Parts: sequence; structure tokens; C-alpha cells
Amino acid sequence: MAGSSFGKIFKISTFGESHGKAIGVVIDGCPSGILLNEEIIQYDLDRRRPGQSRIVTQRKEKDQAKILSGVFEGKTLGTPIAILIENEDAKSTDYDHIAKQFRPSHADFTWDVKFGIRDYRGGGRSSARETAARVAAGAVAKQVLAHFGIEILSYVSSIHHLSIEKDERNWTANQVDANIVRCPDAALAQKMEDLIVQTRKDGDSIGGVVTTSINEVPAGWGEPVFDKLSADLGKAILSINACKGFEIGSGFAGTRLKGSEHNDIFTMKDGKVVTRTNFSGGVQGGISNGMEIYFKAAFKPTATLMMDQPSIDEDGNEVVVSGKGRHDPCVLPRAVPIVEAMTALVLADHALIARTNQI
Repeated sequence: MAGSSFGKIFKISTFGESHGKAIGVVIDGCPSGILLNEEIIQYDLDRRRPGQSRIVTQRKEKDQAKILSGVFEGKTLGTPIAILIENEDAKSTDYDHIAKQFRPSHADFTWDVKFGIRDYRGGGRSSARETAARVAAGAVAKQVLAHFGIEILSYVSSIHHLSIEKDERNWTANQVDANIVRCPDAALAQKMEDLIVQTRKDGDSIGGVVTTSINEVPAGWGEPVFDKLSADLGKAILSINACKGFEIGSGFAGTRLKGSEHNDIFTMKDGKVVTRTNFSGGVQGGISNGMEIYFKAAFKPTATLMMDQPSIDEDGNEVVVSGKGRHDPCVLPRAVPIVEAMTALVLADHALIARTNQI
């Protein structure tokens, strides 16, 4: 199957299905000698795992990361790192009723057309369960980036009609993880939680936006033309399940400004080139300019609803698809560590690519 690998030098390949024996990832290209803290990997997996609160799917998975290779005495060897995560709480019978049905807005139909066969148990490999492997790999990438002093912070900035007002991206990781929604605005987070709970009771779902801020990325990362840093970030984020939109810097709001308003003027500060504004989002010409990199990712409402919906089956017959099983009424709280992971993977890859550009 094509499309299961990501990256050029710091490269990952994920494997496994939602209701298979396990999922996992192989990381190739990680530099040797990196002190690898397994607790950091587990911490990020715990932030993504199901069953962590009342507003996410109640599937109970420990998501315990098992490092099989590439690490010796706590340090990376420079060889492929294999990480395995076993599936322990799959309830495949919950999906028997849709074995031949196409669920609205799911990958059932498209996968059936493409491969001629599909694993209907939890969506198989099209399930967001696969993203646990990405989070494990991203936690390794974060530890590579720590050598550059780079910090990545993602958080929920809006859910449905509730949004942070005048978001200046000056939040802390403690504020983000202080509540189960992962919105750093505590008062707004409570309203979001209440909305998610009510939406679950209604058998419906809602979407929202994750904002990401990255600091201390040096100027000069990213390749011109096709491998722009912004383009690679866009591909990485849009590859996440349920992500339907990506904008970096001023994004669509920048279309309402004139060039004289939008241009980021260069100046010097403490002997360093900086810009007075940062509508570019830290990337110009596809290359980092040393300023804060920031972007937003839009996530649609979860496709699985706990209500009946009309559809068709594999034979083209009209059917009624009944909602059943354990699902997230809103993916945003668990999407935060996934966005951070994919961001870290892109930056780690570009960090290594940057080292090849100059002698």
C-alpha cells in the first residue's frame, strides 16, 4: 500500500489497523546519540489515547509504547527505531451491521473502490487509531528538535461557534493541559466541554480549530519550489483524519489586507534580523525566516453519529445506517497531540535537510 510513509531523511512508516493485533511505526534517519526519554513518548500517547475523559471515545486502550529496536542504553543508534502499540479493547462486533454498508462521510466507499476489499472493523487502517503511531514518532522528533531549543505548542482555539477572542498565541503548555478540552482559556474551555457533552447526548458531533505556535526555528529551513516548509506542514496536517483546512500566517484573513498593510518590514533587534509584523507566519519563499511559525488546522465534525442516516450498500440498495460503537463526538481534544506530532516530524526532517545544504 502506497502512502504509509512520510518524510525524506527523518522518515516514518506506520502500520496496523484499528482492530488488528497492533499498530506501530518504523522511524528511519533519526540521528545517533540522541538521549531518548521513553516517558516523553508515553506522555504524548496518553494525551492522544481514547478513554481519557468523558468527552472522548470510551474505548479503553493503554497505548503502551514498546521500543523494539534502534535504542541502546537510552540513546538512539542511528538505525531504524521500531515502536509497537498493541490493541487491547477492540469490539469488532460493533461493526458487523455495516460490513456491506457505506457510512456517510466515511472512507468505506472510497476504500472499497480503490482496493476492492476493506476492513470494516472500526474503519481498519482509515481509522484515526493509526495516528497513535504518528504521535509516538512525533515524540521522538520532538526530542531531536529539543537540541535546537524548538518548542511546539498546539491547542484548541475554537469548537463549533465558540472561539478564543483576540488569540495572541501567548499561552503555556500547562494552560493547554489544565482541562480535558485542551483549550488554554479556562472559562471558554468549560463552555466547550458543556457543548461537547450536550452534542454527545444528542447523538451528533461537532468540529473546530487547532492553532499551533512554533518558536526558535532558525532562519533557513525549507526548500524552495515544491518542498517549501509551509507546503510540507500543510501536507502533514491535512493528512490527519478529519482535517479539512490549513492556513499559515495571516491565511485567508490576509486577503482582506493591502500589500502595504501585509508586508512584514525587516529590522534589527539585538543584532538579529527580525520583522516588525509576522503576517508571513515565519515562512517566506518557503523558507523559515526566524520568526514565530504559526498556523491553524480545521477539523470537521466526526462522521459517525449515534443516529440513523440514509445511505446505500455495496449492491447499491438504499439502507439505513445505524450509529453504534464508541466514538468521539468531537475530535479536537485528541487532535492536539497529533498536530504537534506531525509538526515535529516535518521540522525534524527539515532540520536534517538543512544540514545537507552547506558544507
